[in-house]
Amino acid sequence: MVSTLASTVASLFAGGTGHLEPEGHRSGIFKKRILGRAAVTTQGIVGDEHADKRVHGGPEKAVHHYAVENYQRLMESFPQRADAFMPGCIGENISASHLTEENVHIGDIFRIGSVVAQVSQPRSPCWKIDHRFGIERVSMYLAREFITGWYYRVLEPGFVEAGDGIELLERHDRSFSIAQFWRIQLLHQPPTSELLELARIPGLSLEWQRRLTERVRWLQKRAAQR
Repeated sequence: MVSTLASTVASLFAGGTGHLEPEGHRSGIFKKRILGRAAVTTQGIVGDEHADKRVHGGPEKAVHHYAVENYQRLMESFPQRADAFMPGCIGENISASHLTEENVHIGDIFRIGSVVAQVSQPRSPCWKIDHRFGIERVSMYLAREFITGWYYRVLEPGFVEAGDGIELLERHDRSFSIAQFWRIQLLHQPPTSELLELARIPGLSLEWQRRLTERVRWLQKRAAQR
C-alpha cells in the first residue's frame, strides 16, 4: 500500500556557476529562485548548471531536494552565520517541508508537478559547502546529522513550479530511508550483511551500488587476513 506522504514545492532553484572564496573555485552551488514554471528533463531542470560534472548533475543526480526544516537546525548550530541559512543556499533545486531524510526512502517514486521522479541516492556533502559559508565543518555536520538531502532521477519529464504538489506514488518493500542509509554507511565497521542490503535497494544509483559492494569486498578481505 502506498503511503499518503505528500508535500508542496515551497521554492524552486536553478542557475549558473559562481566562484568560491578564497581560492576562486567554480561551483554550481549558487542557485537562483525560479519564479515561474520550469521544464525538467532527464538531465535536470533546464537552465541549471554544474561546474564539476564528474560529481554533480547527470541522470542519477538530476534534481536535488532539501528539507526546509533542516535550515533551523543549521541556524541553531552555526549562529554566527544564521542569516545565511535559507532555502537554496546549499545548492538544492527543490525546497519543501514535511519530506525529510527520516521519511523519504531511496527508490521512492514521487509525482512533482507533472514530473515523475525517483529518489536515486543521498547527497554527499563536500568542502564546497564550508567555503560557501566561510565556516569549517558545516559539511561534516550535515553528514553526521543525516540532513544531506537527496537526488532524483527523472522517470517522466515535465514541468514544475512553486506551489505544485509532491505526492508519493510508489515505495518498494525493501527500502531504507535516507537517514537509515547514512546510519549504516557511516559506521566505522558496518556489518557486511547490512551493506549488501543497502547495495540491493531497488532504485539505488549504480555508483552507490558499486561503492557499497567494493566496501564489502574490502571488509571481507581484511577479515580473512586476521
